[in-house]
Amino acid sequence: MMMMAPSLAERIRDELDSLTASERKAGRALLANYPLLGLETVAGFAACAGVSSPSILRFINRIGFANYAEFQRRLRDELEAQIQAPLTRDPTRLPTRQANHPPHHAFADAVTANIRNTFQHLPQSEFDAVVRLLADAKRPVHALGGRFTDAIARYLTAHLRILRPDVHHLEGQTHNWQDQVLDMGRKDVLVLVDIRRYQENLLRLAQAAAKQHASIVLMTDQWLSPIAVVAAHVLPVRISVPSAWDSSSALLAMAEALIAEVTAGDWDRSQKRMAALEDLRGQ
Repeated sequence: MMMMAPSLAERIRDELDSLTASERKAGRALLANYPLLGLETVAGFAACAGVSSPSILRFINRIGFANYAEFQRRLRDELEAQIQAPLTRDPTRLPTRQANHPPHHAFADAVTANIRNTFQHLPQSEFDAVVRLLADAKRPVHALGGRFTDAIARYLTAHLRILRPDVHHLEGQTHNWQDQVLDMGRKDVLVLVDIRRYQENLLRLAQAAAKQHASIVLMTDQWLSPIAVVAAHVLPVRISVPSAWDSSSALLAMAEALIAEVTAGDWDRSQKRMAALEDLRGQ
């Protein structure tokens, strides 16, 4: 089975509760500006996190690095993975393509591992917070994805429209999205789906919506889209498979998990709306 080590962001999230107060401040500061803050000097990292330089060094030791240079090498490796294009990932050279293990079996193993590891490393508090936002009928929801991931945003939108009112998929070209941001405010929720190679227009949209005080929910990969800097909540998923292309299977599983929880969270409302829709279809 194809196994991938947790990203550094996943490792930090997994270990936050076991860290000291100053180490947690360092970890949260890094996650809020990942991975760029970690590429600063120790002093620069410390100043941004509001802790001492020795606290930064203790933090990187606690998450498994012997020294700051090793920690930064790991961040640079992740940055390189973030910008990989399909053209650079030759599927014929992958170790999973073995004669005694058919490629489609290796692919299925990787997809299964992606989904399992996604939910294993998912912060429960983040997931629950997103469910509450999506379930709150007083908060308009808007969703959009990238070139390939917009299918996930549309899928989420189609289900949420059945379960609650005031759910929208942002339509049209980039300038049309910006027009729709004008009417967003503190009650609005913007769900964005963005994986490597991250789209600059989605980042600009997120920044504009954040200035309007909308709550940004980001579904992204384990390396984290730049949108994470302005997102209120981040749901990272695994996307790597033995292919030149990334997989959206775990993204779809995450969307379906959100839909399931919103449905169950207010079953009376969900049931009434689904019944009303069935009546309309009957007409």
